[in-house]
Amino acid sequence: MTKPSIAMIKPIAAVSLALALAACASPSFEAPDANFKGRVNLIETPVVMPGSSVKVGGQDFKPGQEVTIYYGGSALNRAPAVVGADGKFRAEFKVPQGAETGNHSLTVNAVKPAAAVVLPLKVSPNLPLAGQERFDIKAQKLVPGLYQAAYSTKNDRVFVTSAVGRPPVSQTELVKINPQTLAIEARVQAGLVPPPAAPAAGNAGAGVSRFAVYGVAVDDVNGTVWVTNTRQDTVAVYSQADLKLIKQFDAGVVPHARDVIVDSVLGKAYATPVGQAEMVVFDTKTLAVIKKIPLQTTVKGPGDRKFSPMSLELDAANHRLFTVSMSTNEAAIINTRTDQVEKVIALEGARLASGVAYDAKTNRLLVASQGSDNLLIVDAASGKVLHDVKVGAGPLNVSFEPVRSLAYVSNRASDTVTVVDLNGKIVANLAGGSFPNHTTADGKGGIFSVNKARGTDDPQGDRISYIKLR
Repeated sequence: MTKPSIAMIKPIAAVSLALALAACASPSFEAPDANFKGRVNLIETPVVMPGSSVKVGGQDFKPGQEVTIYYGGSALNRAPAVVGADGKFRAEFKVPQGAETGNHSLTVNAVKPAAAVVLPLKVSPNLPLAGQERFDIKAQKLVPGLYQAAYSTKNDRVFVTSAVGRPPVSQTELVKINPQTLAIEARVQAGLVPPPAAPAAGNAGAGVSRFAVYGVAVDDVNGTVWVTNTRQDTVAVYSQADLKLIKQFDAGVVPHARDVIVDSVLGKAYATPVGQAEMVVFDTKTLAVIKKIPLQTTVKGPGDRKFSPMSLELDAANHRLFTVSMSTNEAAIINTRTDQVEKVIALEGARLASGVAYDAKTNRLLVASQGSDNLLIVDAASGKVLHDVKVGAGPLNVSFEPVRSLAYVSNRASDTVTVVDLNGKIVANLAGGSFPNHTTADGKGGIFSVNKARGTDDPQGDRISYIKLR
């Protein structure tokens, strides 16, 4: 056996001494900031991707504090940011090009006096545009504030909702579109909220207020259009023929109503009250509330987390209704004959689940999640996630086109519509205009997509597009 030389022993001894000194060293525990109220947030960085420069702002810190942002024990900002006399600071760092996408936690550490706060950072996938040459796409500018669209198979017309700004909303319309030309055939302003009525929570403000329309669904048996009035916690029913208001339900019927869907076979409409663990059911002929279906979460643990329903999808032939919970990341399957919940599925890999679609042939559930930037393809029988597809930043909604068996995902934060097959393969990533908000299939191989705008002069905003694979 060869003995170590002096040259070998000296560096080994030096390393051992350094490790021993490090082990003996104690961190300096300075006086903590006992009344720390500091807050931090991202500024000027709506979407973070690998390679992005990130700006962080803080307020309510102590003047003179030195702030360093850490990830995994490494400092991200080159030098500590010094808090100004106003208690604010700004810092900037760059996300590495090889950063993994997903939700990360940064530690914002202050000294003099000592304090710390955790800053969540979502790194979204940077999916390039691709496959546009395989699709026929036509687009048309409509009205400001587009939100959702619904297609009437019987009447071959598209109905689009729009609402501009925050309460009190004074500009809001239901619009009837010719699907071939994408031209407006009829439009109607939503009705005025009666002055004596008490405003819903968060609706305070002076000025004209209308029953702003957001979610939309068609009833081809009764020739009506159902809409949700999210700001007034209710729903309304219009005529498909002339957009005449048939019934405006009282405020409070569906708290923070988001989506509505109609089961024309059974004569029922379903609406989701975001934040309430239930589904509200209506009779589409009598236009009366039938019942409320309780939605119980399977999530265990501390706190009062509850199922908060978002989007809706209907399998009318098999009498099943699907919804997803943004708060608990679950999917619920409801029997529309009995209006009972058959199953609640935990959505592994979802965060802020919001959009849902379904393919009856393969019994696969499609879930788009804003917080995890992905589309989950789930076996509805077992609840197993078959494919987890990174699609873009902030996917809000998804629709399934049954003719070509493709899912279309509206990535609101990355301005794209990602097309995915049922095997989890991305077929295309299409330019979706500003803030793609919603898609709906026409049953003929194509989908209608609506997007919002970044301002009044945005040429890519407030459009309806028709997209079809060649």
